[in-house]
Amino acid sequence: MKTIMNEPKTLTGTCGYDYLDWRETFYPTGLAREEFLPYYASQFSAVEINNSYYQMPQASRLLAMADRAGPAMQFSVKANDSLTHKVDPSLWRDNAKLFRAAIDPLMGRGKLAALLFQFPSSFHYQALNRTYLDQLLKEFQDYPVAVEFRHSEWVNRRVLDALRLRNVAWTCTDLPDLPKLPQPADIVTAPLAYVRFHGRNAMAFWGSDAASRYDYLYGEAELRPWVDRIRAMERLADRVLVFFNNHRYGQAASNARMLLALLAASRQSGAVHA
Repeated sequence: MKTIMNEPKTLTGTCGYDYLDWRETFYPTGLAREEFLPYYASQFSAVEINNSYYQMPQASRLLAMADRAGPAMQFSVKANDSLTHKVDPSLWRDNAKLFRAAIDPLMGRGKLAALLFQFPSSFHYQALNRTYLDQLLKEFQDYPVAVEFRHSEWVNRRVLDALRLRNVAWTCTDLPDLPKLPQPADIVTAPLAYVRFHGRNAMAFWGSDAASRYDYLYGEAELRPWVDRIRAMERLADRVLVFFNNHRYGQAASNARMLLALLAASRQSGAVHA
């Protein structure tokens, strides 16, 4: 298996790894499912865990993943939907406590690169939501946190200054060019910088079929502008995490490899543009 080494400051990988439709496109034909993560770890040095969004994670399972992945792998864990999408005012603090208990052992091992709080497009920039976000971030102030907004209302100086004050990373996103979605940017608000590629499938993005929404393969011409953005982010952050969410048919893994190659070429040429 060919091992791809990352620049230590920037770790690149995919949103999830346990996809059966990645066989033959990323995973070798016949590779047992329990070998997916070790193989993935031979290619990338970071992974974003997404099933924690759908069900509250368990410490034992996260530690088992860390054991299977080996010592070099870093994990980002996406917050459970009870903290971002289905927030119950009377229960969310209890859910935050459960979530912390699940991730603490991973953090104790030095394997937790980030916690990702991804809010939906319906999470508008309004007083009630700002208050909730402030309270949520206080619950996780001792963790490396990144916040992703899906509405452009949040792209303002007040929000960015507030994140800088709290050492919370703004998640830079590559999304379809649609109204009210944030535009690509190289924003750094904390020692951690975070980038997520969701594909540019505009026709399917607002549909109910999540698989079609993320069915997209970036070309080199689309990723090249991100090389300069990421290099600029490296100058301001201690670590940059870059994840691809266009997961259908292994496209995320293909694009992560492509970006790694583009970054390596840029570093070899010494080309850094303002």
